[in-house]
Amino acid sequence: MQLQVKDKLNEEQTKRNQPVSALNQLLITLRFYATGGFLLSIGDMFGVDKSTVCRIVHRVTAAIASLREKYVKLPETMEERLAVMNTFYTNSGLPGVIGAVDCTHVPIQSPGGDQAEIYRNRKGYFSVNVQLVTDYNMFVMDVVARWPGSVHDSTIFDSSYIRAKFEAGQIQGGYLVGDAGYPCRVYLLTPVAHPTTAAERDFNEAQIKARTSIERANGLLKRRFPILKYGLRVKLERTLPIIVATTVLHNIARIMGEDEPEEDSELSQLVTLRRKEGMATNFDEVNVLPPPTNVTTATSMRSAVIAEHFSCNYS
Repeated sequence: MQLQVKDKLNEEQTKRNQPVSALNQLLITLRFYATGGFLLSIGDMFGVDKSTVCRIVHRVTAAIASLREKYVKLPETMEERLAVMNTFYTNSGLPGVIGAVDCTHVPIQSPGGDQAEIYRNRKGYFSVNVQLVTDYNMFVMDVVARWPGSVHDSTIFDSSYIRAKFEAGQIQGGYLVGDAGYPCRVYLLTPVAHPTTAAERDFNEAQIKARTSIERANGLLKRRFPILKYGLRVKLERTLPIIVATTVLHNIARIMGEDEPEEDSELSQLVTLRRKEGMATNFDEVNVLPPPTNVTTATSMRSAVIAEHFSCNYS
């Protein structure tokens, strides 16, 4: 990590004319992400003043966030998409899944001004509503961090680049899974609202299992970087890059096999296969692709999945 951002970090001059090395700048920033502490207390720890810490944090944040395209991306080839589908299918029984989508609220201080109230979410506190798309192994494949806390999850998805890519046919051979707050579409499968058959109930169970990946990823991200859980006390324009930077660091930690925070007893049971190592190889020989279907209605793909992969259990 230090080598990837070092060229973007000039030595920071303090008021005492003692330069802060690139390594110490990185450590100061990571300390800020990990504790959510006040800039003044972090400055005291490293022997620099608050204004210097502020400049360092935002410079390093910009450098880390610039690595987004390298570390936060959707599977690009069919081989990569099949690897993701295999992992989802092995753990949930639902074929064709290339990602799980959901939003999580990151608390912020009131941004002030006439538009401040749009950042107050339904639970009553100010936040940024952040959309994430993850694979089953909790790698973040897409992040949207710019919407006020009052904006609904489905609105964020409808305005997102990933939805536009699906609509334009740039992403083929798979679909996302999301909760009932999203509309069901050919490229986004949601639970059946009122299942009436055993096949529909089995589909819902598999869909929920697939969707747990995004819920686990949201929890892990906030355990790893408590600043996302307890709140950001910086200006709004500096809040959004921090969210992106922490997702980059999260993926790097997953690739490097870093230990997960031990707050949840179930963490030891999670699948920790790494995409860097090919994700997985020993899968059952089953068809994990989505079923071929003529797209006529928004729920046509979901109906085809239920008919082909779940109804056969009762024929």
